[in-house]
Amino acid sequence: MKNTIVVLLGRQFFKKTFFTKGLFVLLLLFLIVLTYVTINGWNAFEMHHDSVEHHQEESRDSWESNPDKHPHRMAHFGSFVFRIQHPLSIFDSGLESYTGNSIYLEAHKQNTANFSEAALSTGLVRFGDLNIALLLQLILPLIIFFIGYASITSEKENRTLKIIYLQGASMKHILLGKALGLFLVSTLFFVPALIALWGITIIENHNIHSEIIMRVFLITVSYVLFFMVLCFITVIISAKSENSNKSLLSLLGGWLLFFIIIPKTAQVVGNYLHPNLSKIEFREVIETEVAKQGDSHNPDDPYFNKIRDSILKVNNVTNVKDLPFNYSGFLMSKGEEQTAKIYANQHDKLIKTYENQNSITTSLVLFNPYLAIKNLSMGLSGTDFHTYTNFLSQTERYRYEQSQYMNNLQMKFISNKAKSSEGKVHVVDKSYWKAAPKFNYEFLAISEIMKHQVFSILALGIWLLLTIVIMTNFSNRFKII
Repeated sequence: MKNTIVVLLGRQFFKKTFFTKGLFVLLLLFLIVLTYVTINGWNAFEMHHDSVEHHQEESRDSWESNPDKHPHRMAHFGSFVFRIQHPLSIFDSGLESYTGNSIYLEAHKQNTANFSEAALSTGLVRFGDLNIALLLQLILPLIIFFIGYASITSEKENRTLKIIYLQGASMKHILLGKALGLFLVSTLFFVPALIALWGITIIENHNIHSEIIMRVFLITVSYVLFFMVLCFITVIISAKSENSNKSLLSLLGGWLLFFIIIPKTAQVVGNYLHPNLSKIEFREVIETEVAKQGDSHNPDDPYFNKIRDSILKVNNVTNVKDLPFNYSGFLMSKGEEQTAKIYANQHDKLIKTYENQNSITTSLVLFNPYLAIKNLSMGLSGTDFHTYTNFLSQTERYRYEQSQYMNNLQMKFISNKAKSSEGKVHVVDKSYWKAAPKFNYEFLAISEIMKHQVFSILALGIWLLLTIVIMTNFSNRFKII
């Protein structure tokens, strides 16, 4: 009987709202914008995907088409890798516009990712990309607030709330019923968006696998929980307000505070408390550290001279020309190993700085459901900070292995009598360039993503539980008139 009352009130609110002209206009506009951002995002993804594939193939062809050459010259010839986008970036582009899209890989030097959309576009892109997730995270909450702000206050103002109460419906039933009705109305808006999400998944992935299905499922569940929380909050604010005007002002003020001011302020505070090095400063730190520890290209460097003496002693020879392998290749491999360690150490410090900057925002997800759904959505869509740093780690690992592959070729095939890498005498057959492995980027596993999103998951669960507790256990504190 009690559940019947809740369903009856929810159905009544849905019907009353559904047949208003304003809702049809609002829904039509939302669907038009949703269609536009979906098609636009889809086209942008396809263009980027085709561009990445084209340039990656060109880069590989350029690498493999090199003639017989000295391995050290080939190592400095280098190659490019291009960052592929996750198919779900169509749904939530996250940081895609702000992170670099290509990296030039070469021996002894780590380059940064370049050619981000934000760097090549006007300042307007910094306001955020218009995508499906943005509609669901910023626009739809506003729509829910406008639809539900008078859900209880209108009944108070019309003197009908007391009548409903006297007919046997408790305040708890009224709140739950209105929240159910508001959630049903909100499904008219977010269900088409989630259908677009599933459609993107099916069309863009010809070989559907469990990993991407799980991502989409978790995104769907997360947004459903988010909108449930918003509907509960809207009804609670309406019940607590004296009139509809105060209810609307409270909800709009909350939207401005939690959705705009707090996220932006948290970013500014994080950047202020934990300033990061610029690209030039970062490069200078690495070069200074390399100079301190030893330069493999300097024949008089004391650190590498010690290595040379120990190698000569182990092989029981007095001259590097008598070694059974190419000493220059060995020296380059040790230098590569050293610079890679220095870079990894400094890069980890830089990433830690960025994580400290983001920690301000991360610590606020428990108090702000918007930040929770934003982080979850980006993480599961493969467009968050951790996904990007994972790409950088994989490219550096590939660069290091490629450089050491060339150094090993030099040690094995080049004579110690070779005075330089110039000319056509001391060279390696070009078939070895084709034998070098290709770069194959792999996205973060879901288990790894969820480790970074523990607080976001807890936040949605806590907010849902809190709003339900307020509705069920503290509903008697709300005034009937």
